[in-house]
Amino acid sequence: MPTDLLGRTYETFPVPGPLEQHGPARVIAMCNQKGGVGKTTSSINIAGALIQYGRRVLIVDFDPQGAATVGLGVNANLLDATVYNALFDPSIDAHEVVQHTEFENLDIMPANIDLSAAEVQLVTEVGREQILAGVLRKLRDEYDVIIIDCQPSLGLLTVNALAAADGVIIPVAAEFFALRGVALLMQSIEKVQARINPSLEVYGVLVTMFTHTLHCEEVLQRIDEAFSDKVFHSVISRSIKLPDSTVAAAPITIYAPSHKTAKEYREVSRELIARRIVA
Repeated sequence: MPTDLLGRTYETFPVPGPLEQHGPARVIAMCNQKGGVGKTTSSINIAGALIQYGRRVLIVDFDPQGAATVGLGVNANLLDATVYNALFDPSIDAHEVVQHTEFENLDIMPANIDLSAAEVQLVTEVGREQILAGVLRKLRDEYDVIIIDCQPSLGLLTVNALAAADGVIIPVAAEFFALRGVALLMQSIEKVQARINPSLEVYGVLVTMFTHTLHCEEVLQRIDEAFSDKVFHSVISRSIKLPDSTVAAAPITIYAPSHKTAKEYREVSRELIARRIVA
């Protein structure tokens, strides 16, 4: 049996077979209120790996910076409607907002700076925590996975994402500062579980930006002590190829499929399928 960087043995995650039918989607919130930990990178690259295994994936860009939108080659400023319009305009069909990317089976619900106004507008909305869930309900049957790329905060947008999700993946960079905010995030998840979405699960902690240094290895041990079996077996290495693939507007699994980091993201996607988080 193989062992991971924490010395844990696990069964090899096999290459999954094709699906006979698609949907309904499992909704996953990629969430951490700290910025720069690899949320968008992981959203794009897990999606890129899953489509190579025949899964249909929708990324919901729920960050006003619109990094996932740009990272898949979509210019949201040229579009008539974004996720912001889907939230607040009942006359807009969610399907009108979804954009097909150049990669088969990978779509995105784009965002731009307009979404920054949503936090204020949501305060006065009826059922304000459930608005995104209502939008995604119309799309779930058409995808196998919907990944919500959350903004780095714990405001109403993130609460909407957690209310709409079946589970959460928490990317944590292998550095001590990245560890500090995870406890606060877990408290927010527990509140959403208690008050809004009792079926919400934590699917796992994904360690990112790892290098084989004493500092990173100590952080990895700390993460293991805090989350134990919730830590994904595959750890994502720090790599210059990741920003290169972002500039190329392609998942690294497609841009540089034989690269070590591409293999790591494929391993994460196989683990998601093997654990039946994803069909």
